[in-house]
Amino acid sequence: MAPAAHGARDVAIVAFGQSDHRRSTDELSEVELLMPVLHEVLAATGLKTGDIGFTCSGSSDYLAGRAFSFTMALDGVGAWPPISESHVEMDGAWALYEAWVKLQSGECDTALVYSYGKSSPGSVRDVLTRQLDPYYVAPLWPDSVALAALQARALIDAGDTDEPALAGVAARSRTAARTNPHAQLRGSVPHGDYIVRPLRTGDCPPVGDGAAAVVLAAGERARELCERPAWIRGIDHRIEAHSLGVRDLTDSASTRLAAERAGAFERPVDTAELHAPFTSQEVVLRKALRLDERVTVNPSGGALAANPVMAAGLIRLGEAAARIHRGASERALAHATSGPCLQQNLVAVLEGDPR
Repeated sequence: MAPAAHGARDVAIVAFGQSDHRRSTDELSEVELLMPVLHEVLAATGLKTGDIGFTCSGSSDYLAGRAFSFTMALDGVGAWPPISESHVEMDGAWALYEAWVKLQSGECDTALVYSYGKSSPGSVRDVLTRQLDPYYVAPLWPDSVALAALQARALIDAGDTDEPALAGVAARSRTAARTNPHAQLRGSVPHGDYIVRPLRTGDCPPVGDGAAAVVLAAGERARELCERPAWIRGIDHRIEAHSLGVRDLTDSASTRLAAERAGAFERPVDTAELHAPFTSQEVVLRKALRLDERVTVNPSGGALAANPVMAAGLIRLGEAAARIHRGASERALAHATSGPCLQQNLVAVLEGDPR
């Protein structure tokens, strides 16, 4: 999809909320985890459920362990009277994309997007193997950390990074998370022992539970609901080849193309929220997105500080928007990923009104 400046309807993120991300929320159901977040974003805009023109969610039945688990979460939204609703079996960032497209159609002026994930009940490393090629790769049972280690080793062998540099990425992210009250890991966290060489504990995301939600609004409706809307100036998503063997793991052509189509290279950004669950993936994304040291990367701590599966990508969009809302950023880039070794990538460019 071409950038919004090229003829699309102006749409903005006008509210963002997220849960406190925790290692385990055994005492809470998905609905109980989600409801406070939904109440937060609706209260921020003064909207009621009946005022929302379209609702879209992102989650995974594999994490929940039951089919059509997302229908349970609708209890937290309120599906009566009947609402216009949709769901993606993806990170909530892709639910936001669907809602953005819906708003482009002119059928509604507001949309509620939410996502959630509880990784604590099982082994998320094993669950994520279900994303792999079912004939050639999945039978070998390489888990998500092993595949990320394969990518990290390729980067080190290519001279793009080394283990001390990866440790520096982890330290910077966890230090930034000190000011994020929702982060699961904050402050000085030991880099730890090897999990799969060359990745240590600090190079990998924490396993945890969490939820997030945003409200989108179009045109003047956005300005009525938010003092400083975060306008989506461009948004696009692309995918790499499914087979890992035909990809260059040291690069992300899909991220670069999505960024180009979203207009990210037209003018510099001051902030980038990157969905990089592993330190080595930040190296790949910085190169693909042409980010230099002048750009503040993951001021929230990123996915290394909190990585609720199916919500972490939406949180990157929400964190970037929140910085624009409070005046800490003028033009921000947000990125979300899904699949092994940055297989699927979404890039959005957000801007505030000139001050």
